[in-house]
Amino acid sequence: MPKVITAEQAAALVKDGDTVAAAVAGLSGWSEEVGIELEKKFLATGAPNNLTFVHGAGCGNFKDKGGHHFGHVGMVKRWIGGHIGAAPGLAKLVSENKCEGYNLPQGVIVQLYRDIAAKRPGLITKVGLGTFIDPRIEGGKMNTITTEDIVKVMEIDGEEFLYYKSFSIDVALIRGTTADEHGNLTTDREGVALENLPLAQAVKNGGGIVIAQVEYLAKANSLHPKQVQVPGVLVDYIVVGKPENHMQTMGEYYNPIFSGDMKVALNVLPEMALDERLIIARRAAMELSLNCIVNLGIGIPADGIASVAGQEGIADMMTLTTEVGGIGGVPAGMANFGQTYNAEMIVDQQAQFDWYDGGGIDVAFLGLAQADKTGNINVSKFNGRAMGCGGFVNITQNSKKVVFCGTFTSKGLKVAIEESMLVIKNEGSGKKFLNEVEQITFSGPYAAKTNKPVLYITERAVFTLENGELTLIEIAPGVDLENDILAQMEFVPRISPDLKLMSAEFFRPQWGNLKNILAAKVKEQEVLCR
Repeated sequence: MPKVITAEQAAALVKDGDTVAAAVAGLSGWSEEVGIELEKKFLATGAPNNLTFVHGAGCGNFKDKGGHHFGHVGMVKRWIGGHIGAAPGLAKLVSENKCEGYNLPQGVIVQLYRDIAAKRPGLITKVGLGTFIDPRIEGGKMNTITTEDIVKVMEIDGEEFLYYKSFSIDVALIRGTTADEHGNLTTDREGVALENLPLAQAVKNGGGIVIAQVEYLAKANSLHPKQVQVPGVLVDYIVVGKPENHMQTMGEYYNPIFSGDMKVALNVLPEMALDERLIIARRAAMELSLNCIVNLGIGIPADGIASVAGQEGIADMMTLTTEVGGIGGVPAGMANFGQTYNAEMIVDQQAQFDWYDGGGIDVAFLGLAQADKTGNINVSKFNGRAMGCGGFVNITQNSKKVVFCGTFTSKGLKVAIEESMLVIKNEGSGKKFLNEVEQITFSGPYAAKTNKPVLYITERAVFTLENGELTLIEIAPGVDLENDILAQMEFVPRISPDLKLMSAEFFRPQWGNLKNILAAKVKEQEVLCR
């Protein structure tokens, strides 16, 4: 039977040199009470030190909660995670060579827990081939003091795979809503299910301890067995958290819509202003089709395309998903990224990535931070500053079609819409289309080799990947090709002989035509199939 302890007592259980793994996405699932006490103890005593800290999705912030508590020199020896940008203190250690840093795909990490639990040697997958995860490129290493190879290339039946080796975990930090006296754990008020179960199994089978933070304690045998996500036999200690340290998301303590306890009319979601982000979202939404399975990444995809789908009344014509487990409904954005309005189902994160990795996504919409001539994309490292790939590598490599969405330039871009035309009022000083990206988070050559359809959509230009080369296929009305596009790129792209104007409809206050466009696609397909 697990023991109910204070967060301070829980922190005392973590020893120098331990490997600590957390099931977390932003602040969802994060044991903030324990994180606070671990930081306090280290600052007061210098222990625990030389930790290895592992997590799949991002871990933080609002403000400086989550993995940021680990951001002290000497506290962490090695970071292994999917994304570190939400934990600025920890990210600073990695960027400044004060702690080893391995950035692995989010899906790989949460799936690897199952291999650790089953005492298999590791995970074998194609996820990461051709990207900075590939040991022939960087091996996921984020700084110069990180030297050990933890990812290997192997061949099976003439095909290349990556092998991610298993490792032992000493402490698991998981979270739930309610624990009964036997330690059985529910996640009723959480908005995501995460990877609590395989992580707890991995740690217990390896002789480690599992610490669960909850909001409520219940009598033994009072919980419905189908609501229990982690059985009590896997839980060693329970910490009861305060509401302010049990955030459902980075932005909210609790929203019943995200936990599935309430439904909301999707057409009342906030509308976007008529600016560059809305234009990108509208053009990207043109790549949707009836009954398709969709992933929306953070930024313009989750904030913009989800909003357009809701406002245009087409969200029920397809299935929108999130990598942390949401299926159906409309994904939330900004500080609530990872949550879903009106989800039809919320599955465990590792199970979602199984589906994704096998090609379950028809079209994925992801961010565009840097691109180069061969179609490579970087979203994981900038000027030596570690950010991380999150689920980007899993999703982009295995979706049937990928659409990258972002502004054409950064740092100060200002546009206006005048008479259904785009006017550049102030050009951004940061170029995004570079001769060479700083880090290869998405491999254009690998996508070209597998004949994957890829689009790159900005407010003024649309590119596609043709014969392994970035090719300009559309420009916005009002935009000058030489001054507003080519002059703002470090390379000259291939220009399609059928270069077209983007639809003027995208540049009007009201659109309202997406449903008709999807219906026309269906009719066109029916004609082709006759």
